[in-house]
Amino acid sequence: MHLQDVWFRYARNAPWTLRGVDLELGPGETAVVLGPNGSGKSTLLQLAAGVLRPVRGGVTGRPAVVGWVPERFPADQPFTARTYLTHMAAVRGAPAAAIDEWAGRLNFTGFLDVRLNRLSKGSAQKVGLVQALLHPPGLLVLDEPWEGLDAATREQVPAIVAGVVAHGGAVLVSDHLGEVSRLPRARRWHVRDGQVGEEERPANRRIIELAVAPAHADRAVAKLRADGFDVLGVREER
Repeated sequence: MHLQDVWFRYARNAPWTLRGVDLELGPGETAVVLGPNGSGKSTLLQLAAGVLRPVRGGVTGRPAVVGWVPERFPADQPFTARTYLTHMAAVRGAPAAAIDEWAGRLNFTGFLDVRLNRLSKGSAQKVGLVQALLHPPGLLVLDEPWEGLDAATREQVPAIVAGVVAHGGAVLVSDHLGEVSRLPRARRWHVRDGQVGEEERPANRRIIELAVAPAHADRAVAKLRADGFDVLGVREER
């Protein structure tokens, strides 16, 4: 997929949100979009997914099947999660069994018969993930996928990304929580002042293992990420 000299703004006389974006994302690749709130990360993802159309330039090579998960799933709908997902499976030509498969994997089975507008934000995000994965996507676009999810489901996101990539799909994901370290092989695109640049990753890195008391683990992880280090995982000592 190629974003070719893409420009976008939300109104005719509004400032440009994105200017002259030129990026490529190939099969089997993952890119993480980074930048402060309001920088245009979500706009870039929506252009890549086809939710928005560029004002100038274009997007070519977008796969036929795109899985799109917005930052906040629109849950104000008068359906149960199962009814909504059954409809989405029919639209995508996916087997109904895929609903139960993904609901089980995301610890959502017990909420399938709950109305969407009664779900918590985290549970609604799981509906968004399931609908995007019912049919294996050639491009999976995730806008802040860790937002609102419980810890067990957050751990599933890297495995989901790896599964899409392993089947030749591409993944584009935004992140402002510092969870990018869970995708250590991903390319990093930074949005600044309406333009997007790619961070050069060092060719060689050293992995250092640390042990801290459980009560200090969250603070240690936050400090390391704030200092620019990648935290590749947290596990219990055995």
